Amino acid sequence: MTDAPFGEAPSESAPSGSAPSESGPLEPASLESAPLESAQSLLEPLDPEQRAAAEALRGPVCIVAGAGTGKTRAITHRMAYGVATGVYEPTEVLALSFTTKAAGEMRERLRRLGAPNVQARTFHSAALRQARFFWPTVYGTEFPEVVQSKFGLVRNAAGRNGLRSLDAAVVRDLAAEIEWAKVSNVDPSSYPDVARARGREVAGLDRGQVAALMVSYEDLKREANRIDMEDILLVTAAILADDERIAARVRSQYRWFVVDEFQDVNPLQSTLLDLWLGGREDVCVVGDPRQTIYSFAGASPRILADFTTRYPDAQRIELVRNYRSTPQVVAVANAVFPSREREGGTVRGRPLQAQNSPGDPVRYLGHSDEPAEAASVADDIVSLHRAGMPYREMAVLFRINAQSEAFEEALGERGVPYTLRGVAGFFDRAEVRQAVTLLRGAARSGQHASDGTLVGECGAVLAGLGHTLSPPTGAGEARNRWESLNAIVSMATDLAADDPQAGLTELVADLERRAATAHAPTAEGVTLATLHSAKGLEWDAVFCVGMHEGMLPSVHADTPEAVEEERRLFYVGVTRARRRLSISWARARTVGGRQSRGPTRFLDPLLPSDHPARGGGQTPRPKKRTAAALESLEPADRALFDKLKQWRTETASAAKVPPFVVFQDATLLALVEHKPSDDRGLSAVPGIGAAKRERYGAQVLALLAEG
Repeated sequence: MTDAPFGEAPSESAPSGSAPSESGPLEPASLESAPLESAQSLLEPLDPEQRAAAEALRGPVCIVAGAGTGKTRAITHRMAYGVATGVYEPTEVLALSFTTKAAGEMRERLRRLGAPNVQARTFHSAALRQARFFWPTVYGTEFPEVVQSKFGLVRNAAGRNGLRSLDAAVVRDLAAEIEWAKVSNVDPSSYPDVARARGREVAGLDRGQVAALMVSYEDLKREANRIDMEDILLVTAAILADDERIAARVRSQYRWFVVDEFQDVNPLQSTLLDLWLGGREDVCVVGDPRQTIYSFAGASPRILADFTTRYPDAQRIELVRNYRSTPQVVAVANAVFPSREREGGTVRGRPLQAQNSPGDPVRYLGHSDEPAEAASVADDIVSLHRAGMPYREMAVLFRINAQSEAFEEALGERGVPYTLRGVAGFFDRAEVRQAVTLLRGAARSGQHASDGTLVGECGAVLAGLGHTLSPPTGAGEARNRWESLNAIVSMATDLAADDPQAGLTELVADLERRAATAHAPTAEGVTLATLHSAKGLEWDAVFCVGMHEGMLPSVHADTPEAVEEERRLFYVGVTRARRRLSISWARARTVGGRQSRGPTRFLDPLLPSDHPARGGGQTPRPKKRTAAALESLEPADRALFDKLKQWRTETASAAKVPPFVVFQDATLLALVEHKPSDDRGLSAVPGIGAAKRERYGAQVLALLAEG
């Protein structure tokens, strides 16, 4: 036989001549092709729930698989059992995953189980082969070139819409927003309303501008005869929906479908799956509603939740025996969610049942500041390694990229090798390299762009990179970039506290020392990773760090749905641990800073009753002092604060520096509270030194007098 025209190519381990012919569907395999005792042996290694899943070969099946419950084992044994019993012809089975690594792991397991010709591929690779095969027939032309990166096209589209000076991070966020809109079936005309309803923003850009940019992006692609990765799915879906003959050929090729990580399916992938099925019901989905953490990319917990609604006769099987973690870790995982609470219209799943021997208690550690937290974690890692645990079996997990720097430095100081996953090393990031270069140049020139303080000088230099006092709206690359630059401001703050005479020269030297300390990562080292990039992985020891309110849940989680997604992200983090789990937070960002942070609310049901963070009751939810004080101001004083803030904005704009270089919010609040009437009174206000009195004193006193 020849290679399948539009099906998946067989795995490399498959014997030649095992792919289906071009003439049509294969004949069913005879029952004699697999001895019954061989089929039964495939069920022997499985627990009762996994065995029930493996034996559910026909009709719609929904497998809810909790963390560490052996879902890959269950579905690969299910497919192999179907082949061994003759129910499945291997080349008529299509197993779908989301990463090439996961697909490769399934193929390897299927090969070892005696089913090497089952097709295991990603949605994109399965769709691409079909689209390439049928494109010339449908459109009469060669298949277009697939765009590997949207960056250039998005930047050009921005230029067509008068947005020529966008930062690279904003361009990447726009590319991500285009991907979200396409996989969510949101066209440019409806984008502004949908984005507004769902609270989606791209670095403060007007939603109408984003929609117009999307139109220009599509125009540019057509002019260049190119398609992007989302178009592969769209084109395949369009061909199948518009041509029944082609759809019939594809459906004759694939009869049985298995979808791994179904909680991550987006609406476009769900539509394509429906078209492949063509009204048939021989589909098995496996997923965990507690691990839906990619809503920002189009995934929705409702797609998995609605499966049994769409298929009322579907078998629902829950895998609950956790083989990964100690009972102590499993208890934490079970406590993250209220028992049997409903999410998206369906029960999340039964509590996990630990299968391993007891281990060490889970630790909950609050630290005075982030450097102290990083030092404690690094010391624990050194101790574990000395006790025999390999570095590669340990991981430090955090919410956002900018949190990695303190841990890179702490590990580097102790000579501990590490590797970064899903995040570049702090001093390797483009914005950080640019910042250090500009700071070095400013230090050499000796020119002062602000009030002469180190923090002011640092802020003025970083303003040249677009850094501001307030973070950009929304999440994404623009926010990550801001956090990286803001981390440098925090380093300047720490240095100024240690050495009031320090200037830019000393700051640059400190940054270079930090960069040298955080040596090049190695493959055998401790893993540093974001919570998102840790999904699907596991280690003997896991340190979930920076777990304070405002970081997790993120400040952007301003709806109940967004908070629940953050809760699921926390669940993913704690369930990565096999033997040891440590959860920590810092009460302040910098050394000597105001210790106002409390642990994440997700720890409320977990912290021991006598833990210091409880303060005799529920975990506190501290407000920033400025925000709380503003709420208590009389109307006249609030108007005066707003007047001072407007003056600060205008002054900073004229000087081309961030507003905090002029005065911080706390200083403006102190001015309103004390209302100094002369230079002597100004000198008593925190944050107003001699240089600022000389530069701004007269204007401030005039504004206060008017107020």
